[in-house]
Amino acid sequence: MVQNKRRWLKIFGILLLIFFLATLFLLAKLSQIARELPDPKQFISSHQIAQSSKIYDRTGQVLLYEIYGQEKRTIIPFDQIPDYAKKSTIAIEDQNFYGHSAFDWRAITRAFLVNIMKGRVVQGGSTITQQLAKNAFLGPARTFERKIKELILSSWIEKRYSKDEILELYLNQIPYGSNAYGIEAASQVYFNKSAKDLSLAEAALLASLPKAPTYYSPWGAHVQELEQRKNYVLEQMFNLGFIDKEELERAKNFTLKFAEQNLGTIKAPHFVMMVRDYLIDKYGEDFLKNNGLKITTALDWNMQQIAENVVKEGAERNEKLYQGKNAALVAQNPKTGEILALIGSKDYFDSKNEGNFNVAAQGLRQPGSAFKPFAYLTVFKKGYSPETIVFDLATEFVPNNPDCPEIVNFLNDSKDCYHPENFDQKFKGPITLRNALAQSINIPAVKILYLAGLENTISTAKDLGITTLIDPSRYGLSLVLGGGEVKLIDMVNAYAAFAAEGVKHNQKIILKIEDSSGNVIESTADQATQAVEPHYVQLLNDVLSDENARRPLYQNSFNLTVFDDYQVALKTGTTNDYRDAWTIGYTPFLAVGVWAGNNHQEPMQKNAGSILAALPIWNTFMNKILKNYAPETFNKPPTQDIIEKPMLSGNYVNLDGGIHNILYYADKNDPLGQSPQNPENDAQFKNWEAPVQIWTRQNPISP
Repeated sequence: MVQNKRRWLKIFGILLLIFFLATLFLLAKLSQIARELPDPKQFISSHQIAQSSKIYDRTGQVLLYEIYGQEKRTIIPFDQIPDYAKKSTIAIEDQNFYGHSAFDWRAITRAFLVNIMKGRVVQGGSTITQQLAKNAFLGPARTFERKIKELILSSWIEKRYSKDEILELYLNQIPYGSNAYGIEAASQVYFNKSAKDLSLAEAALLASLPKAPTYYSPWGAHVQELEQRKNYVLEQMFNLGFIDKEELERAKNFTLKFAEQNLGTIKAPHFVMMVRDYLIDKYGEDFLKNNGLKITTALDWNMQQIAENVVKEGAERNEKLYQGKNAALVAQNPKTGEILALIGSKDYFDSKNEGNFNVAAQGLRQPGSAFKPFAYLTVFKKGYSPETIVFDLATEFVPNNPDCPEIVNFLNDSKDCYHPENFDQKFKGPITLRNALAQSINIPAVKILYLAGLENTISTAKDLGITTLIDPSRYGLSLVLGGGEVKLIDMVNAYAAFAAEGVKHNQKIILKIEDSSGNVIESTADQATQAVEPHYVQLLNDVLSDENARRPLYQNSFNLTVFDDYQVALKTGTTNDYRDAWTIGYTPFLAVGVWAGNNHQEPMQKNAGSILAALPIWNTFMNKILKNYAPETFNKPPTQDIIEKPMLSGNYVNLDGGIHNILYYADKNDPLGQSPQNPENDAQFKNWEAPVQIWTRQNPISP
């Protein structure tokens, strides 16, 4: 018993010694950290001179944009900061600011619990004092030692300054984006007025920015999210009793007018803003502005200048002729994924027409027939060939519905039915997949999507770089005619994969990033995947580059699709009501896509389709660019075995002289297998067969 007691006393003594030594070590460490910290009273002292970061073209010689390291800041006294600005900041950043001393343990605990429940960091617990300590002295690095420094500095600041002084320092220090630091600079940059003249709505909006200045920029792509956050700030002010109900509603409904964005000297602005957003997202705005980076992009400045002029002239022509005010262009190297030129609109600085909106990278637009190649490529993967035949006849695609008869009546405008028309409102009867795709005939394309499978086709599109077709259940057979929304930059990436025989490269806008000493801190490695087997894509390229096959579609504009000595594949697309016009074409060394239309999807004039609105822009650009490259041709597809089935063999007449639709001979899920014993079990069979039999009677085969 006595021995046990002695043993426990010995263990307790050892633990007490360890605790004492650990405490001494911790105190020594804290003392060391504290000695390294600056005196908060030197807060207003001059900062280290920062170096601006520069964005260059692919040669590293042409300066596209300089991101200044110098902070735009005008210090103003506390009494010149409007009450709205103070209270809106407290409401969103630190509601217990005047009640805590440096730290708000309730906020920290609440944030910790919320983050645990969400499984990620969605809420912070830092007080205004802590944020001041971080922004003024410590920078954005997240380490345990930096957090300790932040806590010590926050305590010192609270002891040396009153709450009003801390709030004054904070509002003169924090970044609001667009190189504006402090409330006065932010007021001037965003509203072209002094902070003392801010309205409630304006003050609430500025208070919304420091959390993520780039994301919430009034000139960026998240204006709606900024509006929501501004209203949230106002609601918090109301909940805290800072404003009454009438002020809340009036401020929510107040229409804010922003000053024009002052970007200084900038080349290729839509492209540069993409690069800038990427850099800020990865490295942080402060790091980018103060560390003298050299960013070498993928942009070909000579090509970009040609593209800018061509798009501007083409859009101005379209506006006069077709009331289509805008256009966009993307050019990409299929062998590397590098974006060589990007025009997001005809004029970035045209605020009247929202020229800063990047249609090429942000705009969701229906592609019309430009989507058809994905369906055709998918049936090629299943075993069909370009010489496979389908019937181009008026067809109802909603089966077993008494309101949608098998024999199409185009006067039937029931929304439950689906019987698309061809662009020329004519029907060609039996037609090969080669001619159906090259001539962009709608009814065969819908049949091809059915044979390919909707989900299979969407999967093909995704594999090749289309990012916006998330939920296949949203779409039907009209998808092949452009019923889904896509981005021009994604479509060009997918067509570039066609040019590369199914190899999809991750698109590159940056080649390398160097620090101020010339050390490479980031270089973009090529990330490529074989999305589709080459021989299937070779079949598609052979069709889309077949000049004779596409001639009937383009007629008088055919010359816009051919180039001496160069083999070029292309596809055009036009949406309903002429809202969007597309031309995307490619060679083995260059893929170029053009969109023409209006920012808010207002229709252009009738007949302002892709051949008139987009193809001329694309042709002009290609004519100016191709001469800089040596000609290359697409690889020929391997010879295919003849499929001994009518329709699949290229012959639509059976051995017994009978004529049927393709579902009579091919199971859509296994076209190379045995012909179906009961083809009528396919839901579409009867609807496809009825017009074929009428056509057969009207077009008897000579013995």
